[in-house]
Amino acid sequence: MEEKIYKLMCGNGALNIAVGIAVMVTGIVSGVLLIVGGAKLLAGKNRILF
Repeated sequence: MEEKIYKLMCGNGALNIAVGIAVMVTGIVSGVLLIVGGAKLLAGKNRILF
């Protein structure tokens, strides 16, 4: 019984680490994309004609 719990905790810990890394990568990529998009909008605001 104790070995089964140990294996379950080990697998759950590995899953938590994998999900944490995926969330960090997704956050970094989306942040970079937002910064690049905002910079393009600010750079092109002088060419807007109303």
